[in-house]
Amino acid sequence: MNEVYRREAWQEHGEWAVEAQGLVKVFGDNRAVDGVNLQVRTGTIYGVLGPNGAGKTTAIRMLATLLTPDGGSARIFGHDVVKESQIVRQLIGVTGQYASVDESLSATENLVIFSRLLGLDRAAAKRKAAELLEEFALTEAAKRPLKNFSGGMRRRLDLAASLIAQPPLIFLDEPTTGLDPRTRAQMWDTIRRLVKTGSTVLLTTQYLDEADQLADRVAVIDRGRVVAEGTVDDLKASVGTSSLHLKLQHTQDLEEARRTIEQVLKVKSNSSAEAGIITAPMAEADKVTDLLIALRGKGIGLLELSVQKPTLDEVFLTITGHGVEGKPSPEPQVSHQAEVARV
Repeated sequence: MNEVYRREAWQEHGEWAVEAQGLVKVFGDNRAVDGVNLQVRTGTIYGVLGPNGAGKTTAIRMLATLLTPDGGSARIFGHDVVKESQIVRQLIGVTGQYASVDESLSATENLVIFSRLLGLDRAAAKRKAAELLEEFALTEAAKRPLKNFSGGMRRRLDLAASLIAQPPLIFLDEPTTGLDPRTRAQMWDTIRRLVKTGSTVLLTTQYLDEADQLADRVAVIDRGRVVAEGTVDDLKASVGTSSLHLKLQHTQDLEEARRTIEQVLKVKSNSSAEAGIITAPMAEADKVTDLLIALRGKGIGLLELSVQKPTLDEVFLTITGHGVEGKPSPEPQVSHQAEVARV
């Protein structure tokens, strides 16, 4: 499929990059995906959040035509993933949890081979490889054997390989798993640039901060089902109000400070006597001013004050009843060789 047709194919259905309705995948007695609904708007980063084994990767494989759904339907830029799988494959790029590069070759050789397989001539393949190596800060290591690459370098190369054809939709399945904090931050910057240059990104992750930093909208998947969906702020607001955190200069003021907080805010508070810390729910942030005036009037000094929204960790715990680190039964794995054969 040439670039003009690729562009027309997704612009025609430009509002939604992904539309999935009631997706189901069964492995034996295990319903790995149990009626998943997703809508991903074009030009956004959509996060799919959940613990290992929740069904995230299986859902992505169905959307990417690597697995056939046992129920439901899905469309990529308006094209059915089962009936029009060849067209869908021309519109997507997939980067999995593990690099699909050949360690016996250099970074340049890997990218040139992938480019040739996608139909570029030799000269164009070399140009594309050089461009991508520069984009992902791998130029200096271009001729180095991959066995000498760090984990972060391999992940960046794998992402580069998935972008050779400049797909309108990119599936990133836990792209920063196992990376150090610096390399994770670099990958986040790259993902943001992809969207700025016209791509849509569907990102699966079990890192709450990653979804918080990147995603325009988030779907929380647990045990094969979407249990919550919305913007990060929507999900945080769904579990309750913000919370007030105070640290006192003098711990002997703790009880008086608690009484003052409860009188002004009309709420119950919690405290740590040893640390001199008080926390309380706070639905109306503008009452902070009234509280500070009241505390000052009673001569109660503060070391710290903050008003914090609920974290995504609290969201996940509230919605699912367990933390994101919870380990349900692992998802059935499809071999890399099977995926390659299917594509």
